[in-house]
Amino acid sequence: MSLQRQLLLAGLLTLLVPWAGIQFVLELDEALREQALAQLHAQNQRLARQLYDSEQPWPLASPGPVLYAETLPRPLQQLDGYGDDWPGRPRALDDAGSLLPLDGPVAWRAAVDAEHLYLLIRVATEGEVQPFKEWQPTHPHDHIRLYWQRADGMPTQSLVRSAARGELNGALPDGSLDHRVRGAWELVEGGYQVELRLPRPMSGSHAGFTVHSAQPDREPLGPGPDTRLQYRNLALEAQLAPLLHPGQHVWVLEAGGWPLAQVSNPRDTTTADFDSLSSLQVVEQIVLNGLRGLVSHMQPSALRLPEPRPAALPALPSEGLLRLGEQPATLAVSLTSVSGHTLLLQQSLDDLLALSSNTLGRVIARSTLLIVGLLLVLLGYASWLSWRITRLQRAVSASVDPDGRILQPMATSGAGDELGQLSRHFGQLVARVEGYTHYLESFSRRLSHELKTPIAVVRSSLDNLSHEPDVAQQGQYLTRAQQAVDRLSQILQGMSEAARLEQSFDQVEAEPFDLAEMLTHAAGAYQSLCLDHRVKYDGPAQGCPIQGSPELLAQLLDKLVDNARDFCPPGGLIRLGLQRTPQGYCLSVFNEGPPLPAAMGQDLFEPFVSIRAEHKEGHLGQGLQIVQLITRFHRGQVSARNLPEANEVVFEIQLPA
Repeated sequence: MSLQRQLLLAGLLTLLVPWAGIQFVLELDEALREQALAQLHAQNQRLARQLYDSEQPWPLASPGPVLYAETLPRPLQQLDGYGDDWPGRPRALDDAGSLLPLDGPVAWRAAVDAEHLYLLIRVATEGEVQPFKEWQPTHPHDHIRLYWQRADGMPTQSLVRSAARGELNGALPDGSLDHRVRGAWELVEGGYQVELRLPRPMSGSHAGFTVHSAQPDREPLGPGPDTRLQYRNLALEAQLAPLLHPGQHVWVLEAGGWPLAQVSNPRDTTTADFDSLSSLQVVEQIVLNGLRGLVSHMQPSALRLPEPRPAALPALPSEGLLRLGEQPATLAVSLTSVSGHTLLLQQSLDDLLALSSNTLGRVIARSTLLIVGLLLVLLGYASWLSWRITRLQRAVSASVDPDGRILQPMATSGAGDELGQLSRHFGQLVARVEGYTHYLESFSRRLSHELKTPIAVVRSSLDNLSHEPDVAQQGQYLTRAQQAVDRLSQILQGMSEAARLEQSFDQVEAEPFDLAEMLTHAAGAYQSLCLDHRVKYDGPAQGCPIQGSPELLAQLLDKLVDNARDFCPPGGLIRLGLQRTPQGYCLSVFNEGPPLPAAMGQDLFEPFVSIRAEHKEGHLGQGLQIVQLITRFHRGQVSARNLPEANEVVFEIQLPA
């Protein structure tokens, strides 16, 4: 069993304590909700009796179309035709709610304060808006006709029409000004918008409007004179407010679902000052808040209603969890009173969550013995892990001395968990360090061998030059010394090229590109440069995506093709190949020419290793080392082999897709 599973198993034992506590809290929360629902039903019935048996009973409004108006906390300050100062969250003019669309191109929003009724009406027209022309009063024009009942119950009308954008007054049917109606007219995209203020009719009385188009074939649209105005009754709300407990909210709805009253009694949300709490109290509050959130998450799903009010909604459930809009879930009960009104009573869940989550302290107290036992088990398990880690540390120390030399192979563990794998990885690391140390030592010997010859030539040429009186002979010695110095410069340049390449890998950013397209273009470029040889490409023209550096892979190809040119006879074939493999792609470079020595193997890619005759000028055995560095950067492998069926040598690069 892996170490991760062992730790997981040990940790699962500690979950018994919170699991038992959560189960207890969930059961208590369910019992409290059932008890709270029973209490809400009883309270809702008392509210219904109060609504029906009071000295001023609230009759149910007659059925029919309703123009529902929101209740404003204060009058609108500016009537400009835009409606930006209307309260509530921003909403589109065609949203459902207090802004109600018709089947036609008219939408409106209504609101009331203590004295006035406000209307925001938006009309979409098929053509240009036709204004009212005073010199042609009978000419067709766009206008709105308002209907409402006065305080004495008499119906009245007023016309809303405008000759231009801006403020306006209503007009009576005989054409005279109606100063009771004031507002503003604004053109909007696709039509016009009107914001109006008129005397507030009584709730339940008739109030409406019709929109008339300048086009004679269009019928008037809008809630006509038979529409009933409905808004919240503040007297009823004042009567219900003393009957609510903290954290409760009640709705009184008409038969159509329109709120006749809504009253809230917010609970006290005062919290203790954070600075006054001790560290233990802070931790306790964090735990309790987290537990309350968990209990809230584990509660049954609440019925979500899209708007934060139950207006014009289908039949409400008799009881359960209810969420209005983005507000928190509440306990809710509903009933229909004898008078025909629907009462929806909501109770905040905060008090229930606080009461149920506070019992966790008792659960922890009862579980103290279980926690102590689990701690002892975990302590023993931790001691066993510590002993294994200490043994691994001693094995590593015994394999490497303080100077970094490998003393002996590292003894590895055969365990199947992560510590056993770590021990085996350390053993592999020690072996790789030993191999790299051997590489550095052999590299120093090769470098010393490469530098010895040109230095000896320079030294002998300078010695002979000091004893040679003949000027012509002196020139020969100087030429030999210059050639040896050039050889030293080439050696240093080759070493710095490989070093700069390794340092540049940190700045290289891999990018996606098509390897086949790059090889196709590269083969054509090499053919134009290698006139003494035939260069061909054998592989797909495109469709080989890879993640890497096209510049580095082009440098790799340059080194391999340059190596192939040196060994390929004049007129010989150099072939670039690309094949798909299960792991990715195989990039190959073939050339006709002498075979590779059988004993070279991977040493061919080491620095200062060359099989060219007498170390041709300019070649120091660094090219294939660069090929290997670029291949490793792309997480690939490079190899070279002879083809027995032909006089060819192939270098293969295995690259992941």
